[in-house]
Amino acid sequence: MIKVIFLFLCSSFVLQAQNYAPAAGQAGSTAIAADSDVFVAWATGIELQRGYVNISNPSQEHEGSNYATYGVAEDALGIATNNVVSLGDAGEAVLTFETPIANEDGFDFAVFENSFSDTFLELAFVEVSSDGVNYFRFPSHSETQTETQVGGFGNVDPTYINNLAGKYRGLFGTPFDLSDIEDDALLNKNNITHVKIIDVVGSIDPAYARYDSFGNAINDPFSTPFYSSGFDLDGIGVINQQSLSIDDEEYSVVSIYPNPASNKLHINSTEKVEVSIYDILGKLVISKEVNSNNAIEISELKSGIYLVRIASKGKVSQHRLIKN
Repeated sequence: MIKVIFLFLCSSFVLQAQNYAPAAGQAGSTAIAADSDVFVAWATGIELQRGYVNISNPSQEHEGSNYATYGVAEDALGIATNNVVSLGDAGEAVLTFETPIANEDGFDFAVFENSFSDTFLELAFVEVSSDGVNYFRFPSHSETQTETQVGGFGNVDPTYINNLAGKYRGLFGTPFDLSDIEDDALLNKNNITHVKIIDVVGSIDPAYARYDSFGNAINDPFSTPFYSSGFDLDGIGVINQQSLSIDDEEYSVVSIYPNPASNKLHINSTEKVEVSIYDILGKLVISKEVNSNNAIEISELKSGIYLVRIASKGKVSQHRLIKN
């Protein structure tokens, strides 16, 4: 009887686990490679506020400073390259963009950290703003146990992490969908001008702990009392950005139909165009040159959301395709 009860309790625990997306390269992962063509832009501006090398011992120094000093702010701009700026414990950075981020189908942007493995994960909260004043945080979840502190070089299972930057190893971004944030009159999700990255202090000591949206202390490597302490920001890649008006009437009529589509996708254009179709993780699945009277066979694509990029005369338009 005792054995039956024990097995039941174990089964209940497993059922309660969320089992979020696994590490980069594994089936079901949402990690997006830095060189993926799904990214249409990268952050162009940054304001940086460094944190301590060890918030639990503010006087502790490394490389002559008690604040993180590794990298420079500009290392977080442009495409992710593994050249990073370290935020330090509870440090933060606010990044801006030449064109605002927009809320469309699927993920809208991704944040990159430089972890050297799939399990050494230094995490950060992500907040967005459409006015640079009012910020709204993505709802996050950490199911990592909170009974034992993850050490400075300890491991965190990514399947227990959701909506926290740093979930994936270097050169693989953690994606975020603006639809996950509750609607608010002070937030225009189609005009995101600022993204704030805030280092999670991974301590489970209540004096320093940071908590997810469910009230759980977030347990990640702590302490890391080095000049590279805290979250190491490598970049923010934009997937969906605000549409700008286009004066070129001929170009503006480029469109796709039907949408949703099941078997064939038609391109409404008077010119020959280059069509590239990517899945939600940025993998190129179809590349084809299409005349105005041709259709693209898509019947072999799995159901889901795809990005269609159409290039013509040096200009590129982007479209979201729903495949039935």
